[in-house]
Amino acid sequence: MYQQMIFVNLATGDLGAARKFFTALGYEINAQFSDETTASIPLGDTIVVMLHTPEKYAEFTKKQIVDSTTSSEVLLALSAETREKVDELVEKAVAAGGQVTGETQDHGFMYGRAFDDLDGHTWEVVWMDPAAVEG
Repeated sequence: MYQQMIFVNLATGDLGAARKFFTALGYEINAQFSDETTASIPLGDTIVVMLHTPEKYAEFTKKQIVDSTTSSEVLLALSAETREKVDELVEKAVAAGGQVTGETQDHGFMYGRAFDDLDGHTWEVVWMDPAAVEG
């Protein structure tokens, strides 16, 4: 069966620092689709983050590229296997230079936290009790 993929394309002000940041979170760079202007970072089988220099990113759009440290262009949400994995990823992000953003959300059946990466892109990390999803 076909699995649709999502490619999240983001501009980064410092590609080298962004590469280090995401590898510090435990992700690997896919060298086959990376070069001096782009880093391809698979987050799973169907999600790939494509980090681009501003010049490369501008090749894909005629719109102005926002300064993601002062403006929000997108909120990205990642699922986590457990509450502890939520905390683990956010702690790795902070240790790698990211910033915690927003308040911890704890609803018992759902738990989430968020961080901004080095370029100010907001990443939410959320765990939801599978029993709550099943109804």
